[in-house]
Amino acid sequence: MKRAAAEAAAVARAVGDVDLDAPTPSADWDTRALLNHWVLWTSHALEKRALREPFGEELTGRDFASEPGWRQEYLKHLDAGVRAWSRPGALDGDIDTGGGAMAAADVASMLTLELVLHTWDVAKATGVDYDPDFGTEFLPVVEKWADMYRQYEGFGDTVETPEGTSALDRALALSGRDPKWAA
Repeated sequence: MKRAAAEAAAVARAVGDVDLDAPTPSADWDTRALLNHWVLWTSHALEKRALREPFGEELTGRDFASEPGWRQEYLKHLDAGVRAWSRPGALDGDIDTGGGAMAAADVASMLTLELVLHTWDVAKATGVDYDPDFGTEFLPVVEKWADMYRQYEGFGDTVETPEGTSALDRALALSGRDPKWAA
């Protein structure tokens, strides 16, 4: 999670002023929707879930992308989330996710998945370089959750990749993303 968060922070710092209506790797989202999802789930929710705190409409209905200080707020909550998950016992027990209880370690795993995949989405949509070196470690995380995400329409169908494709690109493809996508 720490390495994924460091990469996400670098992408957030590099995102310039962007066309919020521009396309993204997710055909269902424009850049505004993607940024809002990314900020919510990979910073605020990252922190709130680790602290076992609920979050509601004040966050889920917020248009972060339209706020001038969204990057700084993202970085602040991203850092707070990583620190919260690093506390002793943070991975123990269950977390109420609003739809039921889930093992804290599984919640952390899923939030790391969200962090890596949506950071890639944001980087691709905004023209920022993103090539983390942890694809080999990340691929098993996507393999673990792919069926569940697909069941809830969080992932599309697997994208075919040629032999010799990097582990990160295989993880992206397994999540329904085209590793070759370009704006």
